[in-house]
Order: sequence, then structure tokens, then C-alpha cells
Amino acid sequence: MPLLEPKPGALRPTTSEGPSPDRVTDSRATGTPEPLRRELSALLGPDKVLTKISDLVRYASDASPYRFVPQVVVIAETVADISAILSYAHTKGREVVFRAAGTSLNGQAQGEDILVDVRRHWAGIEVLEDGARARIQPGTTIVRANATLARHGRVLGPDPASAIACTLGGVVANNASGMTAGTTRNSYRTLASLTFVLPSGTVVDTASPTADTDLARTEPDLCADLLAVKAEIEADAELTARIRAKYEIKNTNGYRLDAYLDGATPAEILRGLMVGSEGTFGFISEVVFDTLPLNRLVSTALLFFPSLPAAAAAVPLFNEAGAIAVELMDGNTLRASVSVEGVPADWAGLPKETTALLVEFRAPDEEGRQGYEQAAARTVTGLELVAPVASVTNEFTRDAKTIAGYWKARKAFVTAVGGARPSGTTLITEDFAVPPSKLADACTALIELQTRHGFDAAVAGHAAHGNLHFLLAFDAADPEDVERYGAFMEDFCRLTVERFDGSLKAEHATGRNIAPFLELEWGPRATELMWRTKQIIDPAGILAPRIVLDRDPRAHLRGLKTIPRVELVADPCIECGFCEPTCPSHDLTTSPRQRIVLRREMMRQPGGSPVEESLLQSYGYDAVDTCAGDSTCKLACPVGIDTGAMMKDFRHRRHTPREERIAALAAKNFKTVEKSARLAVAAADRISDRLLESVTGLVRKAVRPDLVPEWLPEIPGAAARTLPRTPRAGATAVYYPACVNRIFGEPDGHRGPSLPQAVVLLAERAGKPVWIPEDVTGTCCATIWHSKGYDEGNIVMANRIVEAAWGWTGGGKLPLIVDASSCTLGIAHEVVPYLSDDNRALHRELRIVDSIVWAADQLLPELTVVRKARSAVLHPTCSMQHLGDEGQLKAVAEACAEEVVVPDDAGCCAFAGDRGMLHKELTASATAKEAAEVTARDFEVHLSANRMCEVGMDHATGRSYFSVLLELERATRPGPDYLRRS
Repeated sequence: MPLLEPKPGALRPTTSEGPSPDRVTDSRATGTPEPLRRELSALLGPDKVLTKISDLVRYASDASPYRFVPQVVVIAETVADISAILSYAHTKGREVVFRAAGTSLNGQAQGEDILVDVRRHWAGIEVLEDGARARIQPGTTIVRANATLARHGRVLGPDPASAIACTLGGVVANNASGMTAGTTRNSYRTLASLTFVLPSGTVVDTASPTADTDLARTEPDLCADLLAVKAEIEADAELTARIRAKYEIKNTNGYRLDAYLDGATPAEILRGLMVGSEGTFGFISEVVFDTLPLNRLVSTALLFFPSLPAAAAAVPLFNEAGAIAVELMDGNTLRASVSVEGVPADWAGLPKETTALLVEFRAPDEEGRQGYEQAAARTVTGLELVAPVASVTNEFTRDAKTIAGYWKARKAFVTAVGGARPSGTTLITEDFAVPPSKLADACTALIELQTRHGFDAAVAGHAAHGNLHFLLAFDAADPEDVERYGAFMEDFCRLTVERFDGSLKAEHATGRNIAPFLELEWGPRATELMWRTKQIIDPAGILAPRIVLDRDPRAHLRGLKTIPRVELVADPCIECGFCEPTCPSHDLTTSPRQRIVLRREMMRQPGGSPVEESLLQSYGYDAVDTCAGDSTCKLACPVGIDTGAMMKDFRHRRHTPREERIAALAAKNFKTVEKSARLAVAAADRISDRLLESVTGLVRKAVRPDLVPEWLPEIPGAAARTLPRTPRAGATAVYYPACVNRIFGEPDGHRGPSLPQAVVLLAERAGKPVWIPEDVTGTCCATIWHSKGYDEGNIVMANRIVEAAWGWTGGGKLPLIVDASSCTLGIAHEVVPYLSDDNRALHRELRIVDSIVWAADQLLPELTVVRKARSAVLHPTCSMQHLGDEGQLKAVAEACAEEVVVPDDAGCCAFAGDRGMLHKELTASATAKEAAEVTARDFEVHLSANRMCEVGMDHATGRSYFSVLLELERATRPGPDYLRRS
């Protein structure tokens, strides 16, 4: 036991609403039961089988209002793993559910037995035919795939609002569509081929010329039964017409019976049936999409109407004008959107009846765009538009930033409204479609129905396709509220089907909430064919039972999750999962969503329960220690939930008063600490890496891994003992070398000036001289204390740096140039909550500028580039994402290199100052995909803008990263390149 091991009880909830009716019972505290644990571990290897109760709980929630705790979670790496799991399930009579991103809105990613994670090891994209097609692994997000396709001027057809997080496997399995897909650009219409594993273990590649021959040999009964159903449908003219009519509007309710009409052979029928099958027919291991042209010329408007019916009535007019998207947002949605960064605050005062249409036209050329704009102008002329607040313009724009803001507000619909729901309530998201001509009437009827049942829902959706979404909040712990919700759903489903002949699921797939109403929409004949299809493909019923087909009329009220109140910063979370792809630890331990999910389960428990104790034992490492604290989750979350801040607060809670005093003492005496650290690094240069790794490893075990860094061979030598001498007279800016650049030097093998010397040289060449204050030693941006949750030390250093900067800059007359992006973020933003009132006033007068921004904006125009590197790869830091400086990093790099590449999988390196030395497994996991891209080819230089991030990338890639400013100095250095690289 380490000397300073923190006690798990420090993270125990101080208040609890529990015990909740849906809490995990004490009998589950030990996790996966035997022999399931033993048998799966023997079958797949223990590293692929997650059995702790904390593992089971964190996988129990998705973006839906349901929660089912699995018996075990399996991390499948290969098709062989999938086949082994399915074979085991057949033998043992068990159930299997596949889970990828967990962004599904109706519980499709939850199971009560064996849950299989098919995201972690299933990412990748191969561009085919110069972008006309793409072969994609199922764990690849839409955003990631489109980033690659964009270089070829192509894009995928499906474009759901959750594109930042949802994966292609889930998109196909749910036939998700989105803002522009409609019925022609969705997965069903744009898939070229599929590879999938049937419940029997048979692997089918529908693109193979022998697909049907192979299938007939391995699955003769299945082939015969599928063709028999096809013949039966085609012999029934009325049924055939009904099936065709059902897909004239968006419809994902039930199985795609039109696959029997569109497919001529069993393999072709299966390809169609797999789309929208919600994981009940097999595992999709690979997809090949026909891509679409990426029309880059855009014209967009956000138009405001006095009422929802008035906006709905205008939708067909924009469809006729050629709009690719017409998105509707009602008053509740607009008002809730003020929680989204960039949305005007005055939207909060919009009248409840106000409704907006987000209308977009896209064209391949300027002539096409002008034509669309003219058609749009004619359409707008005849509309009754309103401008109830100052920020409403009702005008079309080409400005990319403005358009991005519109779409950010629209895509944040679920999270923004969910975040604004009453604390402790559960959110239901439903979507339906009616013929576009009936949309206005359907809107009126929906409002009346909500009012009658006592709901005040928010409504938004893809109005161009008659597809609306609405959100309701209720208390899942209150039986009366659950019954009220159940009564509403009964009336809503009958209204949609009987009055409007609509589809109860337009794009979110059937799921648990609509399964009981499947026959209401399709009738007994078509529904019976769906049951038969399930029996044909999965006769043992092992895959995802009760998700599409369920005869229990109250199935949609089973498994509803309560939402206990948690820490204020995280309480608005609706568990949508948008944060997960950006999180450095999501493949190692937990994601931001899972950290909150685990916290909520603690709140459900009675104090001291076996489940709470087990969760607390795991939470310290899985959630708190392995959080990089980079807060990129805040950037990905539409409502800005900063789970990193919550983990820093938890670190603070675990500190003893003695530890806080020591941290504060270190801040007060940081001049001595800094000098000692530089001397220690210098001394380490003369000791072998192996010995240093051994010694630090022993100390970590004795003291505490989260306090003592582990030595890494990539750690650079010491910086020079003194900084460059610069005169204050004539300086155009104050240059603040960050403490990390005062302690650590450049990477091994570096020739030329240090970073501080390079910055001074660049400033002189550009005629913008800088001054380095003589008393910078002993000051810091305070991030060291902030990231570890040492509040007292943070207060000391935050106030010291602001007071010093005030004096150095003459009260803010000169800008303060900071040469490490994390330190720029720290001084510019993170110190503010820890300042005294007086120092907060001083801080407002400071101009804090990152050195990369300063170089791009102030130096580059005055510099002459005399040589360029052949190629450069960039690592934008997470701090730069927060600051919005990535464009300037690329601009400086493009001045220095003929080719500049930002990896598609670039993300936070998780080195986080010293966290990569405290938990090197975190950086290894966080950088794995980016490192694979970087090492797949040779680059002449590897550039970034933060010394410890560069060390982290050195460790991850085996390449030598350094500041882009060092390369800029070399590129603009007069005379021969005496440091030319070979």
C-alpha cells in the first residue's frame, strides 16, 4: 500500500436522493457472476472481458431514457471474437447486444446479458475509386469518415446531428439519416455492400461474386425461407403497394420489408434487411458506401415565424425552391439553445410561439448558388416573417462562421433542451414523420396533444421531409408521472398512424419505446412477416431481444432510468455521448459520460451499500486519476459540460490538509522549486534512463503513482541557466517564457537556438522587439496546481502571475506573449476564478497572446522565408482547441514547409503537464490512432506548440517534435543553412 494512497471514501457523495427504485442491487456488487466470468475469460482472454460492477454500470446507459445493466461486457477485436461470442451464446442459451457509440435514443445499445463493445477496435476508412466509394469499419464516426472524404470532394449521405460521435455501424443498423438525407441519401439507398456476421457465425460479404453460392452452401434453409417470404409478398399486390407507400416518407419502424422487393437473391435481401435491423440480425463488420458530391458553395438563412404551424406551412415552398435542408426549431428549442456557446442571449426572451426554419442551399458552382439564392428570395417575399429580438435578421448569408453557428444551435437540439430540463427528470426523445403536405396539421395536433397530457415539449426536426422530433421530460421515479407519459404515448401513436398515416419512427429506429406499437402502424400481416424474418435469421433469438419486436404492450415503460442530481457542473448531462470521441481516456478507462453515469449510480445507492463501496474503489483510478483534465469534453458537449473540471474538484477532495499546505508552500517558494527542478533535469542527463526509470518506479510504488512522475527516455535535457537578455526600451511586447521552457531544453539532437532565443531572434527580424522581464523566475501560469486540484497553491500562483504581468506590461499597455499554449490558456482564462477581486480587475486589462498567434498575425507579414522543409506534420494541442488557435498554427507551419499535414485522428495527447509521466498508459491510449497516422509515412519535421505535449508525442511516435517557432526561425534565418538536415 503506497504511503499516501488516497482513501476512496473522500469521493463518497455527501448528499444522496437514494435509494432509487432502479438502483443496482447489492447482489450485483461483485460484478459478473460465475461461471460466465470464467468461461468468457477462457474463451477470449481476460483482457477482453470486463467484469467489475463499475464496468457494467458505465456501459448500462446510452443516450436513451432506458438503463439495463449487462451481466458482462466484452471488448471484441476481430470477427473471430464475434463468432466465438455468438457460438458461446448459442451453446449456453444467452443473449447478445452489440454496442458502438451508444448514441442511440431508444435503448438499442443496451443489453441485460452479454454486451459487446464493437467501437474500440473497429475504426478505419479506405477511400476507393478516388472517393466515389469508401470502405469503412463500423466503429468509425461520421465526422472522421467525412474528414477523409472531403479531400476528394465527397461526403457520406447520412448526416445525423450526432455525427461527431455516432459510428457507421450504428448508423447503418438504425438507418439513421439526418438533416439532408431524407429517403434518398440514407444508408439504405447509398450502401454499395455490407460484410456481416450472422447469428450462426456465417460471414457474408455481399460484394463477393460468390456471396449467394457461399450462402446457399452454408445456410440453405435460411436462403430458402427468405426467398419464400419474398414470393409471398410479391404475390400480394395490396401488401406490396402498402410496403412501397410506407417508404415514400422516412420510416425506420420495424424491419425493411422492401428489402424483399428490392433484392433478387438471398444475399441482396440480407443486405437490405441488415439496414435498420438494430443489431438483431447480425454484426456489421464492414460497410462500403457510395459517396456523394460535397457541394461546398452554401447559402443559408435562419428565418423566424410567428408560430409553429406558420413555419411548417412554408416548408413545401423551400422544398420546391431546391433547398437541401429545411430544419425546424420551435420556441422551446430556441430558448433552450442559449446554453450553446455563440447563440445570442436574447433568444431566451423569444415568445413561446416563435418558430424558426434553418434553410440551406448547396451548389457545386457559383452559378448554381446564385440560382438558388434568387429562388429563395422569391420564396421569402411571400412569407410572414417576424424579428422578435435584435439578433434576428431573416436574411440568407454565405458567411461560414455564421452558418456554422446556425447549425451548432440546431444540432444541439437534444442536448440543449435536455440540459434545460428540470433537474432530476428523465428525457424522452421521439421522432415521427408525416407526408410533408400534412406537416402543418401534424404540428397543430401535436401541440394540442401535449397540452392535454400536461407536457410542454420542445419540437425540432427535418421539416423538409415531414420529420419532427420532440422531447418530453418526466420523473421516472414517480409512478404517476410514468403513467402520464404512457398515456401520452398511446394517444400520440394513434394520432400519427390513424390521422396522418405517418411513421412512428422516422430515423431513430424502432427501439424499446416504439416496439409495442409496431403492429399499430404496420398491421398484423406485415408485423407477422417481421416476426418470421427474425425467426429465419436468428432462430435461437440470441441477438438483441425486445429491441425491435416485443409483444408486451407496456414494454416501453420498463427499464426507464432515474436521473439523480449530481455535481452542478455535470447535472445537465443527458448521457448523449458526444463527448466520448474527444476524451483521451475513453479507450483506457472511462469517458466523460461514463464518469457521470458512475456518479449517478453512487447517488442512487443507500449510503455505504456494497455497490457504492465497489464503485468508489474503482472510481479513483478509472475516473479521477486517468482524466487528462484537458476539458475537450466541454468543447464537444453542445451545452459545455466540463467533466474535466469535475475531476479536478475530486482531486482536490482527495487531498489532505497537509498536502494542500505543501502544494501552497511550493507555490510560494516556486523560485527555489524551479531552480531545483532544472538542476535535477540537468543531473539526470548524466544518469542512464534505465536507472532513472527503476528509481522513479520504486518511489511511485512507495509514495503514490499519482504524485510521483515516472522517468521517460524522451524527457529533454535542462534549459539554459539564463534567458536571453533583452532591453525594455523599444519593446513592442513582453515575452513570457513559460516555466516549462525555463526548466526543459529542446529535444535530443536539436541544433540551433533554444525556444526563448528563437522567439527573440524572430521578433528582432520582424522589427517587433520583445522584452523578457528579469524576474520571471518563480512565476507560473498556475496550471500545475489547477490540473491537480490544489486550490490553495492555485490561488497563490494565479494572483502572483497576474500581479507580475500587470507590472511587466505597464498595466496592459503591452501585450504579454506566452510561448506555451497551455500556459496561454491558463493565464488568459483558467486563473480567473482564483483571483482576488482587485486582481480580477487587473486581469481584465491584460492582453494575453499566444506566441503562435503573435507570430502568425504580427511576425509573418514582416519576415522573409528563405528555406522550407519538405513536409511537416502538426500536433494541435488541446489548449489551442480551447483558444481557437489551430488556424494560426497551420499558417505558421505553411510558411515553413511545402506540405503541412494535420492527422485526421489528432487529439489531446493526454500528457497534460506531467500526467503522461504519472500514467504513461493514458498517453499511449490517447495517442494510438494519431501515432499510427504519423508513423505511417516520413515527415521531415514534427511540429507543435507546447513543450510537454511535444514530449508526449515523442514518446508516442518515436519521432522528435518541437515548437513550430523553432522551425520558423530556421526558415527565416538569413544566410546559408548551416544546420541543414540531411
